[in-house]
Amino acid sequence: MNQLRDPAHRVSPRARTMWQLEAAVEAAVAVLAGGIASVVWVPGPWRWLLLGVLVVVSVASALVVPRWRYQVHRWEVSPTAVYTQRGWWARERRIAPMSRVQTVDFAQGPLARLFGLATVTVTTASAAGPLQIEGLDRDVALGLVDELTRKADLVEGDAT
Repeated sequence: MNQLRDPAHRVSPRARTMWQLEAAVEAAVAVLAGGIASVVWVPGPWRWLLLGVLVVVSVASALVVPRWRYQVHRWEVSPTAVYTQRGWWARERRIAPMSRVQTVDFAQGPLARLFGLATVTVTTASAAGPLQIEGLDRDVALGLVDELTRKADLVEGDAT
């Protein structure tokens, strides 16, 4: 039986730190909103129990999930295809043949720019949607966009 191996490359280690910061901000917002909601709508000691559970879950999520994401997120480019793996809870592996690549995009949000990271999006002729490789070092991402564009251009056909 053939077993699909993990793609060869990890994302940048700085992606883990960026994801931890994103998760910490999301946790703070969740705790603040949950705190306000529990004070307004939850009676007596239940509000403190609810708020305590929310804090524990939010902090645990901010500490654990980015590490899981970093362990799972991978990518690879071969002469014939693009391979991605992502997800921390439900894992997704995608393979896109170069013959199906339509566009290759480079994107940096403000936080990614602060960390020197970027996302490469590979749009294909697939109903499953584009492949995304998040958390790449900026220079690696720019090189990857160039490499994928050149390789896709060498394939005959119109990627449909």
